[in-house]
Order: sequence, then structure tokens, then C-alpha cells
Amino acid sequence: MRITEKLVNSPEEEGVTLEYIKLTKDFEEIKEYVQHKGDTLTGYKQTKEKVSVRIEDVLYFETVDGLVFAYTVDCVYEIKGRLYQVEEKINKRNICRASKTMLVNMEHIISVRTALNGRLYARMENGEEILITRRYAREVEDCFMEDEDEERI
Repeated sequence: MRITEKLVNSPEEEGVTLEYIKLTKDFEEIKEYVQHKGDTLTGYKQTKEKVSVRIEDVLYFETVDGLVFAYTVDCVYEIKGRLYQVEEKINKRNICRASKTMLVNMEHIISVRTALNGRLYARMENGEEILITRRYAREVEDCFMEDEDEERI
């Protein structure tokens, strides 16, 4: 596969061109990655300071006492709205439901191990382990194994 690079003069000129015979899964993933790279949500620090939170930096989203929080490696941000609204807004392949109260970013999972009653524990990049409920365990495990298989090839 060939790669062509071209230096442009302004951000408005930046872009990516995909050329393919057939739109395969690999090209679809590249397209999705480029389209969503740099997407942000508005978050609030504990000091109530309003900031842009890059979705790709979020390890997981969790609802606690009716509030939605985005956890990154080094900070926690409150996100306005409900978890299902955040899920609809981000609508990304690499973010999966882990439980009724949690969304997990598959790109930040280091390992997965089984727990009792069909549940899973996922170890995140920051060392934290999160519990994935039985209802969503198969989906998360399949997504995780799919990413692992692609890396081995």
C-alpha cells in the first residue's frame, strides 16, 4: 500500500484521501478514525472550570448518583447529561457498554480476566480494574479479542 504526504498551508486544507477497490473493514476503520480524531465533549473539573475533553483520552464514562463522569489517566471530569446521551453523542466503535452505568474505551484496556458469574475485570492503562457485567461481558471480550487478533497479524 502506498502512502502519499503533502504539506499544506492551512488547517482548512488538511484532509485524508482513501483510494480503494473495495471498502474493506480496514479502510472503514481508518475512515472512522480520521472522522472522529480529536472529537471532544465539554467537561467540568472539580473546580467547575469548563474544559474540552478529548474522547480518545477517556478511559471510561461512569454514572454515579445521577451524574456522568469521564475518567482519564490523570483527571476526572463531570459531563452534563445522561450516560445514554453521551453514548449517542460519541457513537464510536471502540467505546462499548460495560454495565448499565458505564461505557469503556476499548483502546485503553490492557487486559481482561474472568470473574465469578460470567463477569469480567478489565485492567485499564492507569492500573484501575473495572467490572464488566455479565450482560455486556461477551461484547467487550469479543471487541478486545478482535483488537488483539488484528495486532498479531
